Amino acid sequence: MTTVEAARTRAPLGRLAAAEVRWVLRRPRTLVLLALLASVPVAVGVGIALTGGPGGGDGDGPGLVAAVAGNGLVLPIAALGLALTLLLPLTVATAAADALAGEAQHGTLRGLLLAPVGRGRLVVMKAVGVVAVTVLAVLVVAVAGVITGLVVVGGPDGTLITLSGTALGLWEAMGRVALVAAWTIVQLLAVGAVALAISAFTEHPLVVLAAVLGGLIVFGVLAAVPSLEWLQPLLLTSGWGAGTDALRDPLPLDDLASSTARALVYLVVGVALTVWRMRHRDG
Repeated sequence: MTTVEAARTRAPLGRLAAAEVRWVLRRPRTLVLLALLASVPVAVGVGIALTGGPGGGDGDGPGLVAAVAGNGLVLPIAALGLALTLLLPLTVATAAADALAGEAQHGTLRGLLLAPVGRGRLVVMKAVGVVAVTVLAVLVVAVAGVITGLVVVGGPDGTLITLSGTALGLWEAMGRVALVAAWTIVQLLAVGAVALAISAFTEHPLVVLAAVLGGLIVFGVLAAVPSLEWLQPLLLTSGWGAGTDALRDPLPLDDLASSTARALVYLVVGVALTVWRMRHRDG
């Protein structure tokens, strides 16, 4: 078979990517995780609406959640911050674990490697599935947070009262929510890239989940040790509190920019390791 004939037998990359996305979104575990993510802002909003918790706070931890009371547009940002601690990384890591390690465990990865798909095209196809889950997961939290915040929690005429005490109009507030959502997607893409790289080296999806979630926990512990402060620039999770900066006026961008740059480094390293491994993998 000539090179031209072999190329004609290959399915278009767009068709492969679309098939991968459909397959990923049909998995019961993906649907369950998305439902859990949607429940986070709903649970927080309903709980605050019922208890009538006090507003205010300094933007960290419970203070941010307390600031949701009577200020519904804070809810999507608070929900994204809460979900980023566990559920969002778990969702992305699960998709990455199924992408390669899951295929290897079920014996289907070898067939994909032997088919005229191409190693590079295979990595792109699997990466598209992980990206789709990542974007959809963040959108689910953000959209559910906005709807719950406006309908259940309410607020001062559709405005957002920042932690600095100023008021933002509806569209400016939605811009802040979109900024945090985009920033969160970048952080999760870094997690997904690392998880995909680990998935390329093993045939056990649980190993991927344990490595990723365990690594994030270790990062959190290291960040809490004062004597290891010099490690902060190297830890992916050390910038995960920067999302609350969107609730300040004027908007500080230093932490958002540094955490984004750090995530991009992890993303590049993860993708490079995945490509290298898949080009040298037999099955």
